[in-house]
Amino acid sequence: MNHKIGFNPLSRTTAHRRAMTRNMVTSLFRYERVTTTKSKALEVRRAAEKLITRAKVDSVHNRRIAAKFIADEKILNKLFTEIGPRMKDRNGGYTRVLKMGFRQGDAADVVILELVDYKLPTAEDTNAKAEKKSSKKAEAPKAEAAKE
Repeated sequence: MNHKIGFNPLSRTTAHRRAMTRNMVTSLFRYERVTTTKSKALEVRRAAEKLITRAKVDSVHNRRIAAKFIADEKILNKLFTEIGPRMKDRNGGYTRVLKMGFRQGDAADVVILELVDYKLPTAEDTNAKAEKKSSKKAEAPKAEAAKE
């Protein structure tokens, strides 16, 4: 019997598992959506939900605890300024797991792990990003000419 098994070791060493979880949680907060296997997603979800619960109250103590887990300062700031306040009225269940099918090589269950309030990028968003990039490229030669 496997009573009181606290987590899935995912057939990895402790250091590898910790590093993988931290990287995937950081990616989840950066992109708000990641594609991975089902077993990894369920483990990453546990860590991510605990961090989002911490981020709902922006205090020095909570930031330091989250900083132990998230090394990237920009993502840590995004967690406390954007993601935490968005989830303020929710009592848990901040992420969802959507099944995609099976991976070609090893038939592993592939899922999408995303934040509950994730919005798919629309055509307007992609057009706005393209315009912003093209305007930055046009401004760069002007700025160099002004320096000379």
